[in-house]
Amino acid sequence: MNFGKKLAAVAAAGLALIGTAACSKSGSSSSSSSKIPKVTQKTTVVFWHGMQGSQEKTLKSLAQDFENKNPKIKIKLEQQGDYDNLQSKITSTLQSPKNLPTITQAYPGWLESASKNKMLVDLKPYINDKNVGWGSASASGIKEDMLNGAQIKGTQYGIPFNKSIEVLIYNPKMFKEYGITKVPATMAEVKKAAQTIYQKSNHQVVGAGFDDLDNYYVLGMKNQGENFSSKIDFTGAKSRKLLNYFIDGEKAGYFRMPGSDKYLYIPFTNKKLAMFVTSSSTETWIKQAAKKGFNYEVTARPSKYTMSQGTDIYMFSHASAMQKAAAFKFMKYLSSKDSQIKWAKETGYIPVNESATKSDEYKSNKDFKLPAKLEDILNANSLYSVPVIKDSSATFSQLTPIMQSILSAAQKNRNVEKTITTGKNKFDAAWKQ
Repeated sequence: MNFGKKLAAVAAAGLALIGTAACSKSGSSSSSSSKIPKVTQKTTVVFWHGMQGSQEKTLKSLAQDFENKNPKIKIKLEQQGDYDNLQSKITSTLQSPKNLPTITQAYPGWLESASKNKMLVDLKPYINDKNVGWGSASASGIKEDMLNGAQIKGTQYGIPFNKSIEVLIYNPKMFKEYGITKVPATMAEVKKAAQTIYQKSNHQVVGAGFDDLDNYYVLGMKNQGENFSSKIDFTGAKSRKLLNYFIDGEKAGYFRMPGSDKYLYIPFTNKKLAMFVTSSSTETWIKQAAKKGFNYEVTARPSKYTMSQGTDIYMFSHASAMQKAAAFKFMKYLSSKDSQIKWAKETGYIPVNESATKSDEYKSNKDFKLPAKLEDILNANSLYSVPVIKDSSATFSQLTPIMQSILSAAQKNRNVEKTITTGKNKFDAAWKQ
């Protein structure tokens, strides 16, 4: 099950193994001005991915459509398991660059060391090429924030593919039943509504929850003006404010985090939770789990910023010139208006293509609540991505267990202060790997 992200920790020892030896085998990055060839002979593009279920089915369909239109190109899809398995496979194979695929799904943070070692292709020349690309980034039609999110230290190594954002999903019937007349648009309003619902339901319904604790922390700091970096003081005033907001709710019972159920759509569809902040792609799972007639709505995350999450597609520099040209044609095809409409309609992800987002075909999709509201939601929220800086990916992956420990202590009336101090030590240590 994929909720748009779940970054795995990358051990420092694993990163160190990439080293200079990998650099010497990887060849040079394709940021030079050498001419990009036309695909004139049979060429195979190997694509590692982590899509499963309906997502994998749709990806296979798109690949087949592309092959039908480009008979000289064969797309060899290789499913690597979930995101954790995909990341592990990429990390271990970076030690033997010739065994890497042509292209892969990835978060940029997974590939920071690969970019340093010139193992990735700078895609700007391909974007600007009118044969395999668009002629310019602006002509691509890809949302600028998402395209920028696929950069590593200013270089365009990736093209956005399967994207989602954080949204607020709520039960309007439950809101009406417990006297909530306004959909919360701020975190303060979320807290007030959650308290009301919990009290009026005689503690039978939890008011609100947050599915992704790592996103909760990163966006909570960003909404207070703090970018995710080693400069954050985990026990400072802004961090304390953010932690206490959730701690107070856990202690009192009107907030909750994912527990043994793992994902909050489960208590939500069982009518034990009135609203929760989650990935927009969660709507797919709500629809599958909900009983006939279950009512829900989707609205903007109650904050200035929301998380842009989901993977991009990156190209490895060991590939031949012909493979690179063929691979980019496929990447271009996947991000096109028609492909993104199909992808969004069948998987619940949001389109990376502006024209697709604004199209009547996408907006009129009655299978999901999000399409008709996406433009308004994107206007209400600014997108934020975890910065691709040293140790950011590893530290981000530590946030969920850190937050779980703190909130569990609050829930069980244990020493919360001690767990916060332990959390700070883990947080600071993760930035120093």
